[in-house]
Amino acid sequence: MFSNTTKIRVRYAETDQMGYMYYGNYAAFFEVGRVEMLRSLGMTYKSMEESGIIMPVAEMKCKYIKPALYDEEITVKVIIETMPSIRIHFRYELFNEKEELIHIGETTLVFVDKIKNKPCLPAEDFLEKLKPYFN
Repeated sequence: MFSNTTKIRVRYAETDQMGYMYYGNYAAFFEVGRVEMLRSLGMTYKSMEESGIIMPVAEMKCKYIKPALYDEEITVKVIIETMPSIRIHFRYELFNEKEELIHIGETTLVFVDKIKNKPCLPAEDFLEKLKPYFN
């Protein structure tokens, strides 16, 4: 299993009239978490795309437990529980400043060959960086 955490502050533009983060913005927090998780492995989405692999989201699930509030620093924990193949599954846990679990989510992304527009295996260097976490 591999996990990484990132902190993101809820900005005013991301909230509704009640000061709660708008429900659609959780997907953006998931994406920030995924991008930073890749960086923690020494990779970037940009480098994957430059190598010819794109990663569209195939499925997303969310469970809202408590609201994320304006100006709160949210901890986004991203977890990969199984080695990826053609698909990669991410689990998310979001915590408020009191370290209370406020949201859980999941996404499944597909590795796609950018030129052929067909599913493919992830880059070998990406798999090599993950292998130590899945013995």
